Amino acid sequence: MKRRVHLQVVAIAFVATVVFSLIGVQSQNTPQATVAIDPDDIGGVVTSSRGPEAGVWVIAETRDTPTRLVKSVVTDDRGRYLIPDLPKANYDVWVRGYGLVDSPKVKAAPGKQLNLSAMVAPAPGAAAQYYPAQYWYALLELPRANEFPGTGENANGIATAMRSQGEWIRNIVGTDGCTGCHQMGNRATREIPEALGTFPNSAAAWERRIQSGQAGNGMNSRFTQVGRPRAFKMFADWTDKIAHGTLPDAQPQRPQGKERNVVVTMWDWADPKVYMHDEIASDKRNPTVNANGPVYGALEAAADYVPVVDPVKNSAGQVKLTVRDPKTPSEGDTKPLKPSPYWGDEAIWTSQANAHSFSMDKQARVWIAARVRQNQTTPFCREGSNHPSAKAFPIVQSGRQIQVYDPKTKQVTTIDTCFGTHHLNLDDKDVLWFSGSGVVEGFFNTRVYLETKDEAKAQGWTPFILDTNGNGKRDAFVDVDQAMDPTKDKRINVPFYGVGPSPVDGAIWGSTLGMPGGIVRLVPGSDPTNTALAEYYEVPFHDTKASGSGFAPRGMDVDSKDVVWTTLSSGQLANFDRRKCKAPLNGPNATGKHCPEGWSFYAYPGPNYKNAVDSASADSAYYNFVDRFDMLGLGKDVPLATGNESEGLLALIDGKFLTFRIPYPMGYYGKGLDGRIDDTSKGWKGKGIWATYATRAPFHMEGGKGTTSKVIKFQVRPDPLSK
Repeated sequence: MKRRVHLQVVAIAFVATVVFSLIGVQSQNTPQATVAIDPDDIGGVVTSSRGPEAGVWVIAETRDTPTRLVKSVVTDDRGRYLIPDLPKANYDVWVRGYGLVDSPKVKAAPGKQLNLSAMVAPAPGAAAQYYPAQYWYALLELPRANEFPGTGENANGIATAMRSQGEWIRNIVGTDGCTGCHQMGNRATREIPEALGTFPNSAAAWERRIQSGQAGNGMNSRFTQVGRPRAFKMFADWTDKIAHGTLPDAQPQRPQGKERNVVVTMWDWADPKVYMHDEIASDKRNPTVNANGPVYGALEAAADYVPVVDPVKNSAGQVKLTVRDPKTPSEGDTKPLKPSPYWGDEAIWTSQANAHSFSMDKQARVWIAARVRQNQTTPFCREGSNHPSAKAFPIVQSGRQIQVYDPKTKQVTTIDTCFGTHHLNLDDKDVLWFSGSGVVEGFFNTRVYLETKDEAKAQGWTPFILDTNGNGKRDAFVDVDQAMDPTKDKRINVPFYGVGPSPVDGAIWGSTLGMPGGIVRLVPGSDPTNTALAEYYEVPFHDTKASGSGFAPRGMDVDSKDVVWTTLSSGQLANFDRRKCKAPLNGPNATGKHCPEGWSFYAYPGPNYKNAVDSASADSAYYNFVDRFDMLGLGKDVPLATGNESEGLLALIDGKFLTFRIPYPMGYYGKGLDGRIDDTSKGWKGKGIWATYATRAPFHMEGGKGTTSKVIKFQVRPDPLSK
């Protein structure tokens, strides 16, 4: 009886296979459904030997525009697609998707129906070449949790300073380690380049590999920090098993639901030797500023210009940066530690300005965190100065300062600040607040500066002081290394990495790096230098009182309800809601661990590393952004993150992530996000979220050496065929 049932099942399966195959054959020999298109659209149906292909990407690329333009969309459940709003040009159009290999490129022009034949992957290995980097990086085998704390290089190979698996992930695997600068798991990193040379084993190849190029010193020191023997073994074992044919354990799901509604548009900008850090399109407080205007990029360390794209004219240009002091350090002074397999001994990064991030004001002026001088500060910053902030806390050295570009005059102006700058955001009073200022928080009143041109008068800074005596005001304080005094406040060392003014009460929020790191709330008061008070909330790590565990914040942003969102090196997006705190928010016990109940954690989607206990996902997001104005098309206050291993934009909706992947070129790695509303009357077509390829190694992307960064616009329409 069992054998008869088995034969029936086999027979049914055989018939189903024959029918499915016939359907696939028929679909190529019978008229296909048409898709309504406008003169500036390309649309049609995608089929393969299996029939209509749902949830695959159709990509259109042209070099006929002033700068290269690429658009991609996703097919609906019947295999239909529509690429909207294409400028007049000749396009290469093809199909890419999970379970497929790329179809042949077809020449096309807007205004015509174009049905496409998808190519089913002949084998799992061929299909896996199109998986996001995360699926390959998840093959990495971490040291097990019980191997920590490390016992040293001559024992288990892990440095004694590594006290937990989480600390290992943070310092070498995740966003504060390798994936803080470039993507891991793409083909360029999961294989050892032949140009690197010949080595006795893969561990030796990795030791040589991390010394390549101008970033060699930094990578080399990271491996020393965590324990060189074990780190080299971990990465060598990873690339060895891939070289021997191991494929990812998990397979990515094709885009579903609203993920199929995305339109991704991108333009080339900059040159192949440089890398981006950030981009800006509008005023974060009012995203209708600079409508349809240029989008600006920051070339951190790489070159002394701001790349610019005009998304209306599909053209690219540059704004030249300058420095005030010709002796300002240059990144070109840092020579390659060892030759790069791509660039040899050439020092490809040469910037003096070292622009990092932006803020745009109401007049579309672009305020830039950028160097203008050597590290030594000017006299008004130091002890003995009459400057109010220098009297309270003198500063001898700092890194970046400010440059500002006025699009009306086309002029760049340099501004010296005593404190360092990194990320920056404007509050509702037009005061810039910064990260990168070290043990102080720096601020710069743009109204005062624009009226007076007095850079000293416009700026100030304050140390971070906890109200540990609990009287609600700033008093005399004990220093960082001094014991608590019940009659005094306490200074803490919590430098901002991310920074964001609250849209609710004007407090300044910031993320602070570290293990486990945390979130800081700074209330400026009437005279920030002397009245600002800080609150510190540590990320719960193995805290039984918390709803979850995580570590090491990076980026952060604030929603319209004053809830802070931050991305963690533990493969999570987290939020902190101060309204949930039960314990007093000042006083002797309010020093970081007093509000675990304020935290919530959301694991990024996709596979995790092998042996992982302290992380939730192998994805790695450098920064995050809250879409307060519904610029993406998913609603207001939607948290977004840069999925740098999943190669897409991550959006959290009702506790679940949507992934809007960039399918081409593979290797998307973002840092900053921004949004803009160009026309409120045009619905989804009048707005979007902006990003850029921000990897330090654009030559790791699909296309290899010669590939440039791109500026990206994400839009989510009501359905996959919306025009």
